Amino acid sequence: MASLIQARRLVVKIGSALLVDRKTGALRADWLHALAQDVAAAKARGTDMILVSSGSIALGRSVLGLPAGTLSLEQSQAAAAVGQIRLARAYEEALAPHGITTGQVLVTLEDSANRRRYLNSRATLEQLVSLGVVPIVNENDTIATDEIRFGDNDRLAAQVAVTVGADQLVLLSDVDGFYSANPGLDPTARRFDVIDEITPQIEAMAGDPTSGLSKGGMKTKLMAAKTATGAGCAMAITEGSVLRPLQALIDGANATWFLAKDDPQAARKRWIAAMKPKGEVVLDEGAMRALARGKSLLPAGVTAVDGEFGRGEPVALIGPGGETLGKGLIRYTSDEARLIKGRQSGEIEGILGYPGRAALIHRDDMAL
Repeated sequence: MASLIQARRLVVKIGSALLVDRKTGALRADWLHALAQDVAAAKARGTDMILVSSGSIALGRSVLGLPAGTLSLEQSQAAAAVGQIRLARAYEEALAPHGITTGQVLVTLEDSANRRRYLNSRATLEQLVSLGVVPIVNENDTIATDEIRFGDNDRLAAQVAVTVGADQLVLLSDVDGFYSANPGLDPTARRFDVIDEITPQIEAMAGDPTSGLSKGGMKTKLMAAKTATGAGCAMAITEGSVLRPLQALIDGANATWFLAKDDPQAARKRWIAAMKPKGEVVLDEGAMRALARGKSLLPAGVTAVDGEFGRGEPVALIGPGGETLGKGLIRYTSDEARLIKGRQSGEIEGILGYPGRAALIHRDDMAL
């Protein structure tokens, strides 16, 4: 079973019902400051932390005095605009005493569906984490409509976990795991400690949302588990309302773990290897040796570019003798790649007119 102590990169999803008092609409500051202790402890263990947090609409509607019940799209967007500022400030104030810098990242479904936006999101999150920042990710409810929404932050958290190559994802919920039936309605319902495969029987056990603030139910949590575990990320569902819920999980609190069958990097490599290439880049001997040492592919090591492709699309890596070395997701269009092939990374801005990324294909985006 996965353990948070061993987590290399951990994504934690925090629902509105945990952050915001349902009766008053006020932030549960004591709970958030206790969670900050958990985040600081994880960072001290060397774990990269990313938080996927709901709460902006719940906070904003209270400030604006909007009525209880379902809000219109326009009301939700206005509430999110007001609440996002307060949510970001709350996280900053909770984590700053621990010497932790926070950053806000707002996304929509299009940011994962569109490959260019996906790569931009991934690069931003990777850079933040590499600088020691704890990103606070939320759906951009100020502009999102039903057509471009994740719809719940369980799915968003799973997508973020895949994007950043996390090895563990924790959904802090209002229940302490996955049950064979709704435990509030069926006293015979039993909790699963571990689920190593999501079967049709498991899917049939999922219920519907019960919280007045959250949108996600067990069905969305199972969808999140499928996404995460398929990408090599173990996922836990645990009760989150207690103070220091991550420490409680470490100490043996009730939870259901969905096990990943592989590690995130291997899963990503398999995904890239299965793609059909849209074009080819031909490497020189120096680039081949660099790739063999685990380096990224720089424009200077490319002698030719064939085919038509967009940014983030798969291309075949071809050796100087015509042999196929593998595949990779390229960071430039075919036209841009032809312009910068054989050139030094420092020359990219002068050629393209903007400062591009140093690597043509990053080592994490390659399957050799």
